[in-house]
Amino acid sequence: MFAKTRKLMIIGSLLLSGLASVQAQAADYEWKFQASETAGEPSFKIKQEWAKKIAKMTDGRVEIEVMPINSVVGPTETLQAVSAGILQGHMTDPSYFSGQNPAFGMMGNLVGAWSDPNDFLTFMKHAGGEQLYNEFAEPYGVHLISAGTFPLESIPSTVPIKTLDDFKGLKIRAPQGMVYNIFERVGAAPVNLPGSEVYTSLEKGVIDAADSTVLSNNDAMGLHTFAPYPLYPGFHSMPMIAVSINKKIWDKLPDDLKTTLKVAFDAMSYDLIARLQEQDIETLQKLKDNPKVHPIDLSPAERKKFREAAEKEWKVWAGKNDMCQKVYDAATSFLRSRNLL
Repeated sequence: MFAKTRKLMIIGSLLLSGLASVQAQAADYEWKFQASETAGEPSFKIKQEWAKKIAKMTDGRVEIEVMPINSVVGPTETLQAVSAGILQGHMTDPSYFSGQNPAFGMMGNLVGAWSDPNDFLTFMKHAGGEQLYNEFAEPYGVHLISAGTFPLESIPSTVPIKTLDDFKGLKIRAPQGMVYNIFERVGAAPVNLPGSEVYTSLEKGVIDAADSTVLSNNDAMGLHTFAPYPLYPGFHSMPMIAVSINKKIWDKLPDDLKTTLKVAFDAMSYDLIARLQEQDIETLQKLKDNPKVHPIDLSPAERKKFREAAEKEWKVWAGKNDMCQKVYDAATSFLRSRNLL
C-alpha cells in the first residue's frame, strides 16, 4: 500500500514538474506594447482582442499586454522606450517621431495622399512600404512587424466647416509635423496637443476643432458634445499604425513565432479597418438622428484644394533628407501607377 502511494506521489510530482516547464516556456515571451489610444476607444479594444488571439495562436508561448496611451511613457517617447527595452513593443503612429527623423512623419501620415485605407495597406505590404520603413526604423532599435491604419479620420469641430476658407484662423489641434504644416498652409492656427488632451481642450474652448481620430472613436470619447460639426467622411489624415517590437527581441525569436506574429498582425490591420468602418457608419446614423449634431461632408472641389496644398508640403518634406526623398518617390510612384495622383 505504501509503495503504491509513493508511486502515485512520484507520478504527480512529474506531472507538476511538466506543467511548470510549460508555464516557464510561456513566460519567456511576456511583452508590454503601448498603444496610442485611450482605453475606451473602440480601436484600442480591437487591439486587445488580437493580443488574446495571438496567445491562442501560439499555444500560450506569446503573451502581449496592450496598454493605453501614457501608461508607461508619453506618446512621443515609445520609440526610445521600445529600443531601450522599457517597452517590448508599440502600436502607434510613427508621426510622433518626426522630430527624430522626418521620414517617420512622411511614412506615418502622408496627409491628403490616401482616399482608401486598403490602398495604403497594399503599398505597405505588397509594394515595398514595410521594407522601406524598416530601413530607417531599425537603426533606432525597433523592427516593424506589420503596418496597419485607420479609416480616414473625421474632424470634430465646434463651428461649421463647409469650405477650405473656413479653416482660416481656426484653432485646430494637430500633432507637430506634416499635418500641422498643411493646416498652416490652408490658413488654420494649429495647436500642438497630445490626443489625450483633445476632450478637455474642446470643452474649455482652447481649440475650435481637432485632427483627432475616426468618427466612432471621437464619439466614444464624447467629443461631439462640444464639437457638434464633425467633418465626415474624412479627407485629410489616415495615420499609419506601426506595430513594432524591440529589434533584439525580434532577431532572437524562432521563425515559427515570427511568421505567426506577422500573419496575425497583418490580419489585425484589415480587421481593424472593416470593424471601424462599420462602427463609423453606425455612429453617423446615430449622429444624424441627434438634432444637436450636424455632420458635414466636404465637397469634391474643396477636397481637391486641400490635396493641392498637401502635395506642396510633401515636396518640402521630401527635401529634408535622403530617406524622406525615398518615401516621397515610393509613395507618389505607387499612387501614379494606380491613377490615384
